[in-house]
Amino acid sequence: MMRIIAMSDAHGNFTRIPAILDRAGDMDLILVAGDITNFGPDEQALEMMGMFDKPTLAIPGNCDLQSICNLLDESKAINLHERLWTMENVAFIGMGGSNPTPFKTPYEIEEEEIAATLDKLAAEGRQMGDYLVLLSHSPPYCTLDRIEAGNVGCKAVADMLGKVDLIVCGHIHEDKGVMEVAGTTVVNTGMASEGSAALIELDEKSGKLDIEMLQV
Repeated sequence: MMRIIAMSDAHGNFTRIPAILDRAGDMDLILVAGDITNFGPDEQALEMMGMFDKPTLAIPGNCDLQSICNLLDESKAINLHERLWTMENVAFIGMGGSNPTPFKTPYEIEEEEIAATLDKLAAEGRQMGDYLVLLSHSPPYCTLDRIEAGNVGCKAVADMLGKVDLIVCGHIHEDKGVMEVAGTTVVNTGMASEGSAALIELDEKSGKLDIEMLQV
């Protein structure tokens, strides 16, 4: 059984992370789904990653500067943005930033580029592991992506539904939770700055998932 704590959207406020880790208890892996900072500074990535004593996979969010990837590479964590990593028979692929927004935030990527990257990573990931996890800042379009104005998720990430087993995301603070679509489980962890996270227990052999939304 693999125990994973997943969080996103700290936006430079790490005060509740110790309580999240304490509530989660013993774990094997930590996932950070972006928006580590609130438009910088990049050095906060080192601060946040330094709080973890387990293997950590992290990606940037749209509110992080693109240069944060350099700091993630220097940190204790593994920068999973546009990369593949395996643990036992589980493959993890990462896609940071977000699809374009009306706000012209620092790290936005065109849908076509996201789609091409994810198609390549997913194909490689399927060869590397029996179970495939996508760590994405953006949720899939029409899944845990709703704001007052409507659905604003990423269509390229939505194309991964049915192709990956689990999507861990953040970005849309208002729509945290867990859904299953086309055989893919999606969890939007909510805002770590407000004490939200998700505890994921994965049976690597059977693929059975147990997900608990945490609030501290």
